[in-house]
Amino acid sequence: MAQKKRFILSIDGGGMRGLIPLRVLEALESRLIHRGIAAPMHKVFDLMAGTSTGGLIAAGLCAPRPGSSAGEAAATISELRCFFEREAREIFTHSISARLARAVTRPLGLFDETYDARPLEKLLKERFGWTSMASGLTRLVLTAYDIEQRRTVFMTNGLEENGSRPDDYYFWQAVRATTATPSYFEPARVENLARKREEALVGGDVFMNDPAIAAYLEARKIGWDADEIVILSLGSGRAAERSFPFKDAVGWGALGWMQPSRGAPILSILSDGQSQTASYQARHLFGELPNVTYHRLDAALPPEAEAMDNARPGNIIALNGAADRVIRDNTVLLDEIAELMKTHLTARESDAKPPELVHAA
Repeated sequence: MAQKKRFILSIDGGGMRGLIPLRVLEALESRLIHRGIAAPMHKVFDLMAGTSTGGLIAAGLCAPRPGSSAGEAAATISELRCFFEREAREIFTHSISARLARAVTRPLGLFDETYDARPLEKLLKERFGWTSMASGLTRLVLTAYDIEQRRTVFMTNGLEENGSRPDDYYFWQAVRATTATPSYFEPARVENLARKREEALVGGDVFMNDPAIAAYLEARKIGWDADEIVILSLGSGRAAERSFPFKDAVGWGALGWMQPSRGAPILSILSDGQSQTASYQARHLFGELPNVTYHRLDAALPPEAEAMDNARPGNIIALNGAADRVIRDNTVLLDEIAELMKTHLTARESDAKPPELVHAA
């Protein structure tokens, strides 16, 4: 009998660049369907972890769809692709009237967030409703940072280290929190349902853009053995050729380092540096834990495609091109992962107990 496997999906942050890991998932889904496995992603992956846009994707694939039959996720991969290619333009659009109003009420509006969060919040409420993470269709980890209590926050439906249940959050608020990248969106005010209090959270990309190690630790807390774990870590693309010349940076000052019109250099450097560090650490850590299977897929981007808020049609084409190259260069690996998933999904179904028949009196 084949060794039981637990499949973990980890998705980096990156704003619009989330289209890249989503396309990789689409390619994996297509391979599974070709092998006769038409299961939704929450039945394929035993745990999903995401930061920022990766958190939006993971939550969409594992939250229950409001008002639907049991077992239907809030979003399909095709619906999420439609979001990135079409609906995101509404979110990453400057509202002139809103900015003028804020300029009046906040004289230092030059330092205000770039985008109004209300269109995003409206979309999240429509997609997720008021279900909480405790009702997730599979295990989930979303990252955020509490700016009032100065602590990292791992929003999950798994277990705490002492075996107790974790704090619970509404799905839509958890996604709003993990996507609240400073200078782009204002902090999220969310309800901690377990502790009955409000928390002020910003996106997890300020400290953990690549959540693969957090996903592994969550799996171990749940009690999964190392030799069960298969991790698929999906990056959102790197623009290695995009540099910040010394002659420019030396005169920026505090405002220049955070200015969105320059691509918020400090945030770009922090998220890129953290993703590089996390993938380096994961590769070496899991290399020393030979029973853990770890795969990391990422894309090379042209410099102009790095901006997290570039929803213009030309950039969508560039991101899809980058995704196409990742899929092409990893065809054999994706085939192997799909085959492994098929083997274990089929075995899982054959091992399932037959349903008990209940006869009406």
